[in-house]
Amino acid sequence: MAMSSYSNARPSPGTDQRRPAQGAAPRSRVPSSAPDSERAPRRPAGVSERRTDRTSTLSRETMAMRSRNPLAQSNESRVNSRKAKEANKASRPATPAASTKKTEEEKPKRWTPCASIIPHTTAPLASRVSVPPLAQDAPESLQPVALGKLSLKAQESVIVEDLMFVFMGFEGQYVRYARTYNPHEEKDKLVGPSFQILHGLDPSLRDLTTSMLKVASHYMALEAFVEVQSREEFGAVNHALCAAVRKLLKDYLILIGQLEHQMLTNATFTLHQLNLHLKTTSHMLFQLYNLGQELLKANSILEDDADDSLDDTDNFEDILESLKEGGNFAQGVPGKKMCKGGNVLGLITKRLASMSGDPAARTLLTTLLSESSRPYMTMLNEWLHHGGIKDPHAEFLIKEQKSIKRERLDQDYTDEYWEKRYTIRDNLVPPQLEGVKDKVLLAGKYLNVVRECGGVDVSKAVTDVPTSFDDPRFLENVNGAYVYANSTLLDLLLTKEKLPERLRSLKHYFFLDRSDFFSYFLELGDHELQKPVKNVNVSRLQSLLEIVLRQSGSVAAEFPYKEDVKIVMNEDGLTNWLMKIVNVTGLDQDAATGNITNYLTPAAQTSSVTNEKDISGFEALVFDYAVPFPLSLVVSRVTLTRYQLLFRYLLSLRHLEMSLTNSWKDHCKSLSWRHRSSNRKIEIWKRKAWTLRARMLVFVQQLLYYCTAEVIEPNWQGLMSRLSISDETRDVECPSTSDSKPVKRTVDELMQDHVDFLASCLKECMLTNSKLLRINSKILSTCTMFTKYTKSLSRYLAAADPDFATENGGTNAASQSTSTQYDPSKLDTIIDVLQKYEDNFTRHLKVLLDTLNYLAATETVVFLSLCARLSTASVGSQGQMDAMYE
Repeated sequence: MAMSSYSNARPSPGTDQRRPAQGAAPRSRVPSSAPDSERAPRRPAGVSERRTDRTSTLSRETMAMRSRNPLAQSNESRVNSRKAKEANKASRPATPAASTKKTEEEKPKRWTPCASIIPHTTAPLASRVSVPPLAQDAPESLQPVALGKLSLKAQESVIVEDLMFVFMGFEGQYVRYARTYNPHEEKDKLVGPSFQILHGLDPSLRDLTTSMLKVASHYMALEAFVEVQSREEFGAVNHALCAAVRKLLKDYLILIGQLEHQMLTNATFTLHQLNLHLKTTSHMLFQLYNLGQELLKANSILEDDADDSLDDTDNFEDILESLKEGGNFAQGVPGKKMCKGGNVLGLITKRLASMSGDPAARTLLTTLLSESSRPYMTMLNEWLHHGGIKDPHAEFLIKEQKSIKRERLDQDYTDEYWEKRYTIRDNLVPPQLEGVKDKVLLAGKYLNVVRECGGVDVSKAVTDVPTSFDDPRFLENVNGAYVYANSTLLDLLLTKEKLPERLRSLKHYFFLDRSDFFSYFLELGDHELQKPVKNVNVSRLQSLLEIVLRQSGSVAAEFPYKEDVKIVMNEDGLTNWLMKIVNVTGLDQDAATGNITNYLTPAAQTSSVTNEKDISGFEALVFDYAVPFPLSLVVSRVTLTRYQLLFRYLLSLRHLEMSLTNSWKDHCKSLSWRHRSSNRKIEIWKRKAWTLRARMLVFVQQLLYYCTAEVIEPNWQGLMSRLSISDETRDVECPSTSDSKPVKRTVDELMQDHVDFLASCLKECMLTNSKLLRINSKILSTCTMFTKYTKSLSRYLAAADPDFATENGGTNAASQSTSTQYDPSKLDTIIDVLQKYEDNFTRHLKVLLDTLNYLAATETVVFLSLCARLSTASVGSQGQMDAMYE
């Protein structure tokens, strides 16, 4: 510092001499780095300085040396010394210890201030020298001459000299810390010290000095602020801000050095001149001080705001995340409110807007915003152009949960990787990014996917990009990166990864649009699939499926990605699974919007809704499909679950259709059904049984046709048309200027289209409404039970028909072909059983049609065509049959 170079050239107060008189002892000053209390007091002219401490010390040392030298003592002195010792022993009191202690207390204690080294902190440039002792604790011998004894000019001289020390953070001889200030307390240092001036100063000088002491308070508070905010836990933005403030404080110290030079070389330098020179700097320090106080309050250092800290739920998520990663809290003390990153930039921006009428403050705050936003812009550019996050202090607006990894996508039923791996910290978004924060999130997410697939060179440095918020290209950089990332990921999905081909493959396997292979598979695996689900051999079924898919001449032989299809067994029945989803997550309300998180794994739910114990292999069969990354983002586990729901529903309809057809074949083969009985009741019963089976078959076939031809196929064509639009507009390159083309299609829109397609299919197939689901389940259960009861009906019919039963050893041709004994009561039994099946089917069908008509009028008109188709199953009901026979 310039201060130390002029420390020995200060003239005495009240004189015009520049050098001390020849022969006089030179005056020395303790260096500026030493504590203030170690400096010798400044004396006015005409007052002699006494060196009593130094003189007495030398005298004692000389006496001690003489007493320790035996050669320097004569024999007489030895005798006298011996006599003196004996006299002392005789006159020594009874308590020598108390006398010695009293003598030591009477001796004046020496004031020996010393400095110590403070332990390291996470702030690399923080001072490690201990706080110097206070001037008020100095002994009386070091106290200066009272101000009242000095002339006005001498008072001004010593006050100016003191102010030079005070402006640099040290106490002066006459300007000292107030007794309420504790330099060892961090909060006192951050608020800034208050000063007191010793009594006797002229009132005009006191008022001017008091107004100037605010500069020293602001400077010392800013020094403490820089040391606190430079700690590691406050983040890179705070570090950059502290660096900018430290640079301004360095300029301030240079100014103080220049003013000290003026004081030492200019005899006419006055306190008023010093005040004028500090006006501009005083305003700058005032603005910095207010900004620092706001930041400290936002960090709960000066004021603890417990309510706000309790509401900071993002902090709890960060704590849990840090615990998963090893318990390293990068944010400092858990649960403590902290202002960093975007919060700091927002606070500076808000203050800049409020101080827009002050040109000096506006220039200062603009500089601070520009400097402090540089590390934030570095993180932003890394995210926008590389898809990576370099945020060791958790201060960026994008939060990454590293615990969510893409290797778990095959078990992710809630789309956590895409929805929760990268999220926005709303409380850390700076005002400059508030309008484009969604674009920032999507641009980085898209590029992150491309980067993990090797499509982004992360070793290439990001150049020619804005480095601060005041750059006019700031928004263009965000929009350009978003357009480029979107087009790059679209091109990757649609071209390299062949997303349309993957979706067609899913349609082939799950929607059975070319189902000749599947019908053959069901025939081959019929014996295995009829077993209870716990006894099914999945490996055998997988082998049969691979044989069917690779059979030459089959349509499935041309299907791609055959190796990705697997057979799995789900022990929960379809109705039970759907009812859990509908009742627990509210799928009825959110199906139209395609809310992905509604579809949870059934294992996560608890109680059963329907009684579906020991289901067969047909009811538990489901396909699984392995989707590689990054296609697993589009065909995620959630969307694949929707494919499986639709597949199981179509499979149940197809299996029921086959069962009803096989029932008809069995009736055609049986002689008891083909023979015209002599009993009219039996013939009427046969017609009713044939009619009921035909109505059930019509119901199942019409429902199957509706689901495939009127629901899945039109929605599929709409999805493919939107994919073709994306394919045409994906070749948008990264723009570098404002004439960039607008993005017609985005990856998120593509993913949403896929989800909407599946949600529409589920809703229109009556799988999202609990009432429709229950009614439809009852009708299908009635049809399934009827097909299982077919063989029993044939046996009952043979026993109830006298033409086919052996009675008292009958020998007709018909009786020779059967060993069933005639039982007339069997006729009433089969009539009652068939009547129950017909009543149940008719009643549930009527309720279903009424419900569909109501929903067609209130929700969607798609159900009108289904009502028209299913109404054909009402033909041949009990009323119509009675009218016909009458």
